Amino acid sequence: MAKKTKTRPPLLARRTKRLPMRHAGPSKVTQVEPKRVALPAAAPPRDALEFVRGTIRDIPDFPKPGILFKDITPLLASPRAFHIVLDQLAERFIGEHIDVVVGVEARGFVFGGALAARLNASFVPARKPGKLPASVDTVIYDTEYSTAELQMHKDSIPEESRCLVVDDLLATGGTAKAAGDLVRMQGGYVVAFAFVVELSFLAGRERLLPVRVETVLRY
Repeated sequence: MAKKTKTRPPLLARRTKRLPMRHAGPSKVTQVEPKRVALPAAAPPRDALEFVRGTIRDIPDFPKPGILFKDITPLLASPRAFHIVLDQLAERFIGEHIDVVVGVEARGFVFGGALAARLNASFVPARKPGKLPASVDTVIYDTEYSTAELQMHKDSIPEESRCLVVDDLLATGGTAKAAGDLVRMQGGYVVAFAFVVELSFLAGRERLLPVRVETVLRY
């Protein structure tokens, strides 16, 4: 009489246990890199800076007699010039781990906001009195024309944040210094000041030392 052979299931089948279905919650979303917009072709640095310089016009006797005002509105109207300025500034701070860009009212908002986006940093406005709705810190300072105030919402700067203060123009340095003082009042660290235009004959850079100062064009 033949001996009966017991059939065993395959090893994989024996070790596989059917688990009850559980609610897994929302599925993980895979991030898709946004489509990048092609920037204008980069020009050699000297040619690029001369192009930007050519978009800035001089307005005599503004805001008062004897002042030669550097008007940057034509620069802002030129996409190429605007890109060049932002590239020039952003390249100097890549890898610096900037947490916050502080833009000084009003043209500092234009460059500061765009620069914050490029550096993947938050943007905080430093404004004139009466412009911010919540509780503020205030610094009173001297300008080349008079005495002024600058304000920032309380708790805008997380402690020990690495901050970059941005404005369009460095003249005597009073406004930029006030913005830096607001950053320090809130426990932040001013990595550098950055400007599009510097009027070097007014020695504003010396007022900001020993903090690093970066400018695109000097007059």
